[in-house]
Amino acid sequence: MSALLQGIRVLDFGRYIAGPYCGALLAEYGADVIRIEKRDGSEDRFPAQVGGGVGALFLQMNRNKRSITLDPASPDGRKIVARMVKTADVVIANLPVATLVSMGLDYDTLRSYREDIIFVTNTAFGPVGPMSSNVGFDGVGQVMSGASYMTGEPDRPHRYAAPWVDFGTALHCAFGTMAALMERQKTGKGQMVTGALLATAVTVNNASLIEQAVVAPNRIPTGNRGQTAGPNDIFRTRDGSVLVAVTGQPLYVRWAKLMGEPEWLTDPRFANDDARGLHGKVLSERMGRWCAERSTDEVVEILGKAKIPCAPVLTQQQTLDHPQVQALGVLQDTDYPGLPRPAPVAAVPIWMTETKPVPRRRPPQLGEHTDEVLAEYGYDAAQIADLRARNVI
Repeated sequence: MSALLQGIRVLDFGRYIAGPYCGALLAEYGADVIRIEKRDGSEDRFPAQVGGGVGALFLQMNRNKRSITLDPASPDGRKIVARMVKTADVVIANLPVATLVSMGLDYDTLRSYREDIIFVTNTAFGPVGPMSSNVGFDGVGQVMSGASYMTGEPDRPHRYAAPWVDFGTALHCAFGTMAALMERQKTGKGQMVTGALLATAVTVNNASLIEQAVVAPNRIPTGNRGQTAGPNDIFRTRDGSVLVAVTGQPLYVRWAKLMGEPEWLTDPRFANDDARGLHGKVLSERMGRWCAERSTDEVVEILGKAKIPCAPVLTQQQTLDHPQVQALGVLQDTDYPGLPRPAPVAAVPIWMTETKPVPRRRPPQLGEHTDEVLAEYGYDAAQIADLRARNVI
């Protein structure tokens, strides 16, 4: 059976995460994704170097892709882009609008090469508004959405370490790309798909913004303790820490009985989730005493049997070693030249009964497929050598 996206060609001019991860999702299901990089390598090759001239981010973003190097802003580079776009289905480029125009990668220019092209892009702040021309990374969405303000302690907001805004934007763009491909099947028309980091972050944090707009509770951060249910917090055990999240009456009833506090089932302070959130300090103190008397494994086992959500707080190495993480099989050992050992690169974390991902191919070395790809577009060996000599590729 052929792969879902077999026959779909994607030109990936993406940078860092929001663009390249969108391409990686498409590549995982069979699209021919050609990563077009700067001649000295794109930015995501370098952070968190792990060997072989690449960073950890690059290994995650670029499995199952091919790589060519190209200066798309040069006159000959523009000609190559034009030739490639004519046989492409999707172009990904998460660059500022002015940069796209200067490089000839804006939608109008791409559409002049192929009318039904699907162009996928995203910016930090969105296509309209007073900050639309500003640039930014994942953190701008975190801080402007209200999420960072509510993370940490009062007067000490924290940015979350994992780039959830970037990944969320990539996921939305991949969804938009698939929708655009379906639309083109029906109408024959291409379109522009635009994402924005700030829009993603506002969407993820939407519930708290709805609450503020409607009833204006003006919440302030409370560390790890939840504010709309309880006990919902991170607690110390004898040998580590655990997260416990009790939300909803059935869970609270089981928890109160387990703690030996049946009178709390009729205490008006804990009548519902909102009340329990308001009096969360009391509930967290009780849960904290219970956890402190037990090991992490004991807490997870007891609460797991009681069907109360609980999980250990793990270091990166503990995550890699945890039997539940290993059982999922999401982290797949992937070789790359120069690495001291295979890299555990995550697959797309979904399971479908019919549609399967393609077999894993390692990420490409810089420009590894330049000659191969250009030959597919009609360039012969002498022409490719000339382009390389003139620093076009």
